[in-house]
Parts: sequence; structure tokens; C-alpha cells
Amino acid sequence: MNQLDALKQFTTVVADTGDFKQLAQFKPQDATTNPSLILKAVNMPDYRHLLQEVVDRHRGEPLDHIMDRLLVRFGCEILSVVPGRVSTEVDARLSFDTNATFTRAQHIIDLYQGEGIHVDRVLIKVAATWEGIQAAAKLEQKGIHTNLTLLFAFCQAVACGQAKVQLISPFVGRIYDWYKKSAGAAWDEAAHAGANDPGVQSVRAIYNHYKKFGIKTEIMGASFRNVGQIQALAGCDLLTISPDLLATLAQSDAALPRMLDPAAAQELDLPPVQHDEASFRFALNEDAMATEKLAEGIRAFCADAVKLEKLLLAA
Repeated sequence: MNQLDALKQFTTVVADTGDFKQLAQFKPQDATTNPSLILKAVNMPDYRHLLQEVVDRHRGEPLDHIMDRLLVRFGCEILSVVPGRVSTEVDARLSFDTNATFTRAQHIIDLYQGEGIHVDRVLIKVAATWEGIQAAAKLEQKGIHTNLTLLFAFCQAVACGQAKVQLISPFVGRIYDWYKKSAGAAWDEAAHAGANDPGVQSVRAIYNHYKKFGIKTEIMGASFRNVGQIQALAGCDLLTISPDLLATLAQSDAALPRMLDPAAAQELDLPPVQHDEASFRFALNEDAMATEKLAEGIRAFCADAVKLEKLLLAA
């Protein structure tokens, strides 16, 4: 048994790509996209025609509607390959507007339903700002499931659990990047590998809190830089993995033990934690890494959304 098959025994494997033609070989349960991945895909010759088709069919509609139609078109193609769910992102420029996020998410779901896709096969991705988490809480109450992304801080995970969101995506690799850059020449790669990786430690703390206190929100580790991070989180509810790292796992026959276990988490002596808006904002502000990476992530998604819009306008 290769490591990818071993991982699938206790973790749902999700493909982190907009390149749906790559998906079938790895047989993931779900797939996740974001504006950066879709931008990368539409610049490939294999997918450029999808952008042109969407523009030709919906020319004259508001630009934001055409953008959502493009995202949904990719989502539908992905859902024809994976048996589970696809994550589709709300425009990151709405990350600090609860009502606009809620409205845009409903529009995306309406488009999917217009294509015959059941609401349970779609996760609406929203940045884990305070406003995004409140929008997600409203969406969940309406039966629309959410994936809270750009999650770097424990306080974000706590607030998401309180909001009863379906799933969170803590960004393992970006946490690792920040600590490595911050340490500079003093960074010791071997000392911060595997279970000692700061991104891995962040996800483990969230996992233990959720399992200890019976929080149903699913945890999906994301943004991996190496297979060691994936191996150290074996047993996490879900892991979203890029095609190149999926291939690396598939090529290895080494043993892959379970590292995260709900029964073990329930035995831990952990304090209960809750946040209101004020304590959430303070806790996030106290975490320099999370503050910087959340802002940087939103800016990057916004920039790629603008690039996508330019491609739509030029088509």
C-alpha cells in the first residue's frame, strides 16, 4: 500500500487544484479551488476555452456575475470527476462585509443549483475574518455549507466552531513560511520538521480543541510545503493536497502511522475557549503571524480576482 492509500484510511483526501484533468489519477474525495488556482488554470491552453465560452454566453451581464459563472463552470467540471464536494470562493474583496458575502454566496449556490448540482456538494469558501465568520454562520443557518479559509490563528478556529461552520482550512505551509522567514539565518529546518513544524502544531492544537469539546466543524489542513507536514497530520479530518505532493505520496511505500486521534484528544486536559467580537479581534491582533498572513492572503486573492476580471473583459 502506498502512502496516499494509507492516508485515505483515516483522512479524507482533497485535491487542491483547478486543473480538473489531473484529478482522476489521484481519486480524491473532494476538490478545492480559489481565485489563484482558477487564474492559473485559465492560462493553460486546455482550459482557456472555458473562459471564452462563459464570456460568450453571458456577455452583457455584470462582471461579478460572469466571474461567479466562471468559478461555477470550473466547479461543475470538478464535480464530474470527484464524488464529493467542491469549494468555491466568494470574492475576497468582500472579506469585511458580512451582508455582501452572504448575498454573493447565495448567488453562487443559485448558479450551482441552476446546473443541477445539489447544495450539499458545494462548500462556499470565505476568508476567516470576523465578518466572514458571521456571514458563514448565517449561511449555515440557511443550509448552505461553508469552508472558512485563510485560517492561521487559534482564535479564528474557535470563532468558526462557535459559528457552526461546516469546515475550516488552516494554512499549514503559510504558517511555516512566516516562522522560517522570521527566524532568518537562525532557522533550523531539521528541528522544525514533522511534529515540530509550527504549521503542524497549529493544526494539532485546533484538532485537539475541537475533538475535546465535541465541535463538529471539519478540519482540513491546507497549503503544504512538503510531505513531512502531511505525514505529521495523518488522521486530520481532511487534508487538501496539491497534485505534485499527491504524486509524491503515491510513489512511497513507507509506513504512514496515524498521528491525530479523536480519542486521544478527548483525554487531554484543555481549557474551554470562547470568543466574542472584541476578544476575537484582540487575540488576532496579538498574533503577528496570523495578522500578517491573513492580510497578505486576502490581498493576494483580491489581486488574482482583478487579473481574472481583466481576462474576462478582454475575451
